[in-house]
Amino acid sequence: MPGVVGNTGAIQVPGPVSQASAKKLDAFFDARAVHFVVDYDQSEGTYLVDVDGNRYLDVYSQIASIPIGYNHPATIAAAQSPEMISALVNRPAIGNFPSKQWGDILQNGLLKVAPKGLDKIFTAQSGSEANELAYKASFMLYRRRERGEGVEWSEEEIKSCLNNSKPGSPELAVLSFANSFHGRGFGSLSTTRSKAVHKLDIPAFNWPQAAFPALKYPLEAHQEENAAEEKRCLEGVEQLITSWHCPVAAVIVEPIQSEGGDNHASPAFFQGLRDITKKHGVMMIVDEVQTGFGATGKFWGHEHWNLTSPPDMVTFSKKAQTAGYFFGDRALIPDKAYRQFNTWIGDAARVIMSKAIIEEILAKDLVAQTARVGDALYAEMEKLAQKYPEQVKNLRGKGQGTYIAFDSTDAAGLVKGMKQLGVLTGTCGAQTVRLRPMLIFEEQHIAPLISAFDTVLGSL
Repeated sequence: MPGVVGNTGAIQVPGPVSQASAKKLDAFFDARAVHFVVDYDQSEGTYLVDVDGNRYLDVYSQIASIPIGYNHPATIAAAQSPEMISALVNRPAIGNFPSKQWGDILQNGLLKVAPKGLDKIFTAQSGSEANELAYKASFMLYRRRERGEGVEWSEEEIKSCLNNSKPGSPELAVLSFANSFHGRGFGSLSTTRSKAVHKLDIPAFNWPQAAFPALKYPLEAHQEENAAEEKRCLEGVEQLITSWHCPVAAVIVEPIQSEGGDNHASPAFFQGLRDITKKHGVMMIVDEVQTGFGATGKFWGHEHWNLTSPPDMVTFSKKAQTAGYFFGDRALIPDKAYRQFNTWIGDAARVIMSKAIIEEILAKDLVAQTARVGDALYAEMEKLAQKYPEQVKNLRGKGQGTYIAFDSTDAAGLVKGMKQLGVLTGTCGAQTVRLRPMLIFEEQHIAPLISAFDTVLGSL
């Protein structure tokens, strides 16, 4: 099979140099999940180069986390800036000793693209941590409202919380959905429902799990069935909220269930979910760790929903190259300092990098580009679905930028074959192939991607 991105032919992945490097690494760092070892100095734009010299069109973007490509001039300039040097060598404990530039960095960076109605932010280290912090904010607000505004903690609450007992450590819950993924931290893992490998052997909170709509494709041919399915799921959410053994303080949901199989729901479903959370005084947390920063053709995936009121919190990471959550209600700031706190509260250096990324996205209108290119890519994927109906099933992501996926009888084999042709894609769920291009993915990249798919699909 000929290569499609400049390699001389089908390539060995991992190559001999990469295998040797990974073996050496494995002596002191678990390298079992390593695909291959990368030469980042030789990688550029949408192309990744491994230590064997093989070049790949990267349509997986390091698990959807690279926004504007490898070695981008804007990010290199940010890395060399005086602000970055200061943040790296003097890593500030932001909560106690923020730099004189910190406010401007936030206002001219992350807050410039804050979701509508959410004008406040708490920064974090990772998506998993961002979600856990949002859970904490939900719990503290719930108890603050229950206790009464301005009412001090009781002596019993203070003493009992140190023994992990009531009333200081109350039973409260976060509702998540079947097949969801919200991280691998101890709290976030209790809301992750996608794969046993993430959860096995780890103690978990007794928190509710609701069904997420299992839509049938093509959508236009199953409108009534899908509407009934979404109605069933919404009824299940409300039933769980009103009957769970303890109060449900928050609901967390992904705009598209990414790790769980690229599962979609309609705007009407999310509008209904928002209505239920408002009705019952439950925080609605939208996990935009993977969908945020333009991948769906909107800066935030939940913008597709046209909600009448914004979510209570929106968590982010990955393409942001930093992490945290946005919120609008000042009541989500805890009643006392140090309740939502840690030494670094994220990393100022990563927030500076995020600011440079945001400036590039806005200057080049890369979200609109992603929407346009996504439409063109989806049209080509539809042709493959017609040509290989047994291997390209349930194609989804139309109108969602480049956030495109499909089911296949041998997803792992298909992704392996693509890799041997120099194209990186990914899997998720049970048998789903997902595309996660960078925002700089252009029309010119569609042809080699489709050519590789055509070659591999034809060989299966």
